[in-house]
Amino acid sequence: QVQLVESGGGLVQAGGSLTLSCAASGRTFSSEVMGWFRQAPGKEREFVAAIRWSGTRIYYTGSVKGRFTISGDNAKNTVYLQMNSLKPEDTAVYYCAALAKYNFGTYFRSEAYDYWGQGTQVTVSS
Repeated sequence: QVQLVESGGGLVQAGGSLTLSCAASGRTFSSEVMGWFRQAPGKEREFVAAIRWSGTRIYYTGSVKGRFTISGDNAKNTVYLQMNSLKPEDTAVYYCAALAKYNFGTYFRSEAYDYWGQGTQVTVSS
């Protein structure tokens, strides 16, 4: 049984920072990509950032570039999302996800991911 567990969400004022953590466990777990998605009320789940372990390729959606940093340790099955200069529009439930076998160009597609965490709420007040 593979489990992804997120932590680190909370309430923060605009301009503040939060760091999300995600730890994956399970005897058979392995991934080529780990990523973060988010879903705001009434909106579809959207891609935020991903890290591809091979070559340590990193991807961000445009709205978070320069503010968010994804990092992690493949050997420890952990991934982090450092979020700075937070804005009210960043308010959402943030999900960690893992993709077992990467196909070119799929890192931003939620349907490509095999495993998901339960989500952690991030609320940014204005």
